[in-house]
Amino acid sequence: MYEFIFTTQFKRDFRKLQKGDFTEVKLAVEVLDLLRENGVKAIPSQMKPHKLKCKYKGDWECHIKPDLLIIWFQIEAPKTIKLIRIGSHSDLF
Repeated sequence: MYEFIFTTQFKRDFRKLQKGDFTEVKLAVEVLDLLRENGVKAIPSQMKPHKLKCKYKGDWECHIKPDLLIIWFQIEAPKTIKLIRIGSHSDLF
């Protein structure tokens, strides 16, 4: 099981998400649960988990919905996930 570290920006993004569609919040929490249990290995391939380049070089990203993304950095020892951003393509890039 991984321990989460929340960035201030992630907290802001998540509060913004909570003001919108409840379904998106529910899906985001489900993905967070998967990450907490097994990290990137738990993310289904249809969510397209992959490493990023440029601004977020070395960070992971997956698509919760076609235009809802989550970005995180994963450390294996100790098992830690730093949650960086969550939101739409236009919000994050």
